[in-house]
Amino acid sequence: MSHFFQFEQEFVDSLRCIPMQVRYNLDTCGVKLKLAQWNHFSLEERQQLADLPCQTPTQVEAYRHFLNQLIRDRTQTTASVLEVDPDPAWLNQEAIPETVQVKATELGRAIAPSEWASLTPLQRFALIKLSRSGHENSNFLPAMQEFHLI
Repeated sequence: MSHFFQFEQEFVDSLRCIPMQVRYNLDTCGVKLKLAQWNHFSLEERQQLADLPCQTPTQVEAYRHFLNQLIRDRTQTTASVLEVDPDPAWLNQEAIPETVQVKATELGRAIAPSEWASLTPLQRFALIKLSRSGHENSNFLPAMQEFHLI
């Protein structure tokens, strides 16, 4: 089942933006999905991409296949390949990425190792994505609040 964060609520009804759950799955299966491609999908297809499991090797392959076919069918283009990190930072409960700590420090807060370890991989993924340079970062504070880090 899909999981949407509170900080995503403004677009969840229409799924006009790619939610973190889908972004997590994209990084897991190695497919780069552009917003322009996402916008060619129906609401039902977008919801399917949020709902489909993408954890076991079989699920990851099925997700990749489904998404690649969807991109071909709806946009007449092929999906770009995204390198899959064999040891992604969001699965590491001990090491808090520097970008996350810097962004938290800007808010006057340091994340304790025990707090980082208590987060789900999807929550850690969201904080990592929201703390990267070049990202708007407007949802970093709401995410920190939602995850009870502030």
